[in-house]
Amino acid sequence: MKALARWVALLLFAFIALQLFFVGRIAAMVVIDPESTTFQRSEAYRIARDKDKLRWRQRWVPYSQISDHLKRAVIASEDGSFANHEGVDWDAVEKAWERNTKAQEMAAKRAMLAPKRAKPARIIGGSTITQQLAKNLLLSGERNLLRKGQELALTMVLEQTLSKQRILEIYLNNVEWGEGVFGAEAAAQHYFRKSASRLTAYEAARLAVMLPQPKRFEKTPGSGYLASRASTIVARMRDAELP
Repeated sequence: MKALARWVALLLFAFIALQLFFVGRIAAMVVIDPESTTFQRSEAYRIARDKDKLRWRQRWVPYSQISDHLKRAVIASEDGSFANHEGVDWDAVEKAWERNTKAQEMAAKRAMLAPKRAKPARIIGGSTITQQLAKNLLLSGERNLLRKGQELALTMVLEQTLSKQRILEIYLNNVEWGEGVFGAEAAAQHYFRKSASRLTAYEAARLAVMLPQPKRFEKTPGSGYLASRASTIVARMRDAELP
């Protein structure tokens, strides 16, 4: 029993130490720009392993040097209530759950009728910008309840420690926009040969639409869906509230 108690105590100590490490990292981000994220390092390793080269395009730019068009486009596309929620948009989570449930039911019916032609249901996420930042900054890409719980806890810490403007600034400077392409400045240069401060509304909307699947859209720049969805986001941008 004593040995078991020691193991439990060690695990509890390790868990608390990990949480304190996370909180310390986030607290430092009030004044220090993060040089990289867990996701970026993971991607850099994958690219170096698979293609025998290091590809990492990124240049940090201050919030004021990122086009307001891009800020509005990303909010309109990824998290319409970003300026007002406290980290989690529970309405969006509920809607995503309902849509995913229906999609899975339809996929199951198609599988029964035509097993060989059936495709898995497309799962829609309800994560906010803050949740995405928490996941990419500090966590692995695993999908399980433990990691999701940790993501929610870090989301709350981010919201309580950093301003909304700082959260958006860090997010836009680190989010993936293609294979080895991270942040608004690298994306603007890669796709439009201009700085992030000079992006037009439509260019910003195209970048925002890419976010869920940046590697896919990097390979299909002429996608009809990309153009159509970008036009929709442009129309929504006027209602996007900036922090």
